[in-house]
Amino acid sequence: MPLNPRPRATVSFWFVAVLSLLWNLFGCYDYLMSKLSPESYFASMGMNAESVAYMAGLPGWLTAFWALGVWGSLAGSLLLLARSRLAVPAFALSLAGLAVSQLTQEFWLHPPQAGPIGLILMVWSALVFFLIYARSMTARGVLR
Repeated sequence: MPLNPRPRATVSFWFVAVLSLLWNLFGCYDYLMSKLSPESYFASMGMNAESVAYMAGLPGWLTAFWALGVWGSLAGSLLLLARSRLAVPAFALSLAGLAVSQLTQEFWLHPPQAGPIGLILMVWSALVFFLIYARSMTARGVLR
């Protein structure tokens, strides 16, 4: 028996970990569809031609931060499921990617391309929650 056994993961831990994976898989789907089939994907969301052209014309560096946000969150979710403390830096990197891509689109690019505020707040809230949750599970010893 180990001298310092790992605390058991509760049912609520597994619920949050699976929920984070499902949430972040949607972000991955959105990113992939935006890159693989942008015209039909954006049209299915009701975006006009100007918005589709805007998304297609995003600079490469901005797309890289968007990718960091999306794939960092997926990595964080998978690491959370693996009960690895590396979920914390993965979620933190994802938050940095989200911040750069979102704030750049809102305040720097012209014309600004603001999304639905409710969706934006939900994305930020979810990511901050998953980061705080991973930190608390690391502090409790559930993640190692």
